[in-house]
Amino acid sequence: MQITNKIHFRNLQGDIFGGLTAAVIALPMALAFGIASGAGASAGLWGAVLVGFFAALFGGTPTLISEPTGPMTVVMTAVIANFATQENGMAIAFTVVMMAGCFQILFGFLKLGKYVTMMPYTVISGFMSGIGIILIILQTAPFLGQANPKGGVIGTIQSLPNLISNTNPLETILAVLTVVILYVVPSRYRRVVPPQLLALILGTVVSIIFFGDADIRRIGEIPTGFPELQVPTIDASQFQKMVFDAMVLGMLGCIDALLTSVVADSLTRTEHDSNKELIGQGLGNLFSGLFGGIAGAGATMGTVVNIQTGGRTALSGLTRAFVLFIIVVWAAPLTSSIPLAVLAGIALKVGINIMDWGFLRRVHKISWKATAIVYTVIALTVFVDLMVAVGVGVFIANIMTIEKLSELRSKSVKMVSTADDEITLNPEEKQVLDLAGGRVLLFHLDGPMIFGVAKAISREHNAISNYDVLIVDLSQVPLLGVTSSLALENAIQEAVDNNHEVFIVGATGKVRSRLEKLGIAGLIPEYHWMSDRLLALQEGLNIVREKQSTDIDVDPSLSKI
Repeated sequence: MQITNKIHFRNLQGDIFGGLTAAVIALPMALAFGIASGAGASAGLWGAVLVGFFAALFGGTPTLISEPTGPMTVVMTAVIANFATQENGMAIAFTVVMMAGCFQILFGFLKLGKYVTMMPYTVISGFMSGIGIILIILQTAPFLGQANPKGGVIGTIQSLPNLISNTNPLETILAVLTVVILYVVPSRYRRVVPPQLLALILGTVVSIIFFGDADIRRIGEIPTGFPELQVPTIDASQFQKMVFDAMVLGMLGCIDALLTSVVADSLTRTEHDSNKELIGQGLGNLFSGLFGGIAGAGATMGTVVNIQTGGRTALSGLTRAFVLFIIVVWAAPLTSSIPLAVLAGIALKVGINIMDWGFLRRVHKISWKATAIVYTVIALTVFVDLMVAVGVGVFIANIMTIEKLSELRSKSVKMVSTADDEITLNPEEKQVLDLAGGRVLLFHLDGPMIFGVAKAISREHNAISNYDVLIVDLSQVPLLGVTSSLALENAIQEAVDNNHEVFIVGATGKVRSRLEKLGIAGLIPEYHWMSDRLLALQEGLNIVREKQSTDIDVDPSLSKI
């Protein structure tokens, strides 16, 4: 597998400008997500640098911008909270980030990329909306000028009365000002001056000029220079939880990145390499955790801005990472005066944007089942667990889909003994069935026979028992599932046990191979496997004639076998 991303300089100007613009947007987001996660502003910045660099260099989506994102920050916050009471808790949390990266690399090498996003949109919508709600709730305390209470979402909700009664009005004013700026900046100016950066600068300037002497919580000094290497730390008593958290973080990163890759494909009319992208994302998170950065994934906002401003190759992502690297190494002290309330306002707006408002407004008009899935996933995401939400949502959605498909497929399972309109037959075939007088049973299956069709196969076969010849028509069956194969085997076995003759028509390739592996080839003579339905019907008619020992006036053209 080729791992390194192809980099060329045919679009040098566009890539550099796209990377610079993406870096400008990434700066306030990285600071906000670093603070929101509990790891600190420096961890957010290094996450933006390292995840962005390695994902651009080794990933499979040239225009993708990777950095700490809202969904990844939500999980990162939970990871840090899980190990906060442990000795070397932060080292364990960064080790979880490394493990998540290793899982992503493994998923890429196992070529699981194409399966990651194969989940119903109702689940994705509910999952992302739930993450948006979590991010909003977690920003409530800093928005009101206070530290986050313990207990995550539940703890924050329980502490709301206390948080409101102890509101710091100055910090709340700054947070509200930030949100207002993010909303009111005209769209025509957003490409020139990203509203996140504008809100960061104006919020900081206002806090210094008007509230300079007030007690306002700020980022504080960020260390310059290179970060310290975080030695992987494994706590044996917490190992199972570390693996689970790493799986959650890694899976969410895969989903987040590949969904953004699909957006990039639609804008650039290209096609990304999912498996290669997972390897790039995994390397990014591995090195981010190794150097004290928080986890990241493909960022929709940064990717769209990168493409809109000219980025077309991985050089744009590398340019963005280099610009942020310069800022972290030499200009980090300039960020020390940024109020935490301003970053809370930026993160809260991200949470609002993550929520799938467009679909939430319409889902109740589409289907009550879809509505139930969306809101069930939202509730589980917010109040239970992210992976539980996805698992339950996918399970319910798949069960409903299988039920619907099985219902539709069941209609294509037909058992007829006389000519009718349920199955398309040519005139000669109809005449044979009529002449057989109901003694030849045509069992017609059409389309993929998934496991939900097994019940229909058994029901149709059990409905008719008075016959001499069973003809199983599989000529229009491209796929025969194991469960449906067993149901078909039972029907054939019962016919053989009752001394009925059985013919199989049109079974080729994998369908025939499946039947032969079940041992059906030993139940039916080789010459009863046919490719032409009319010939099978004619042979069945002859058998009926022999059994009844009667003279049937058959058209000469039909008696030629």
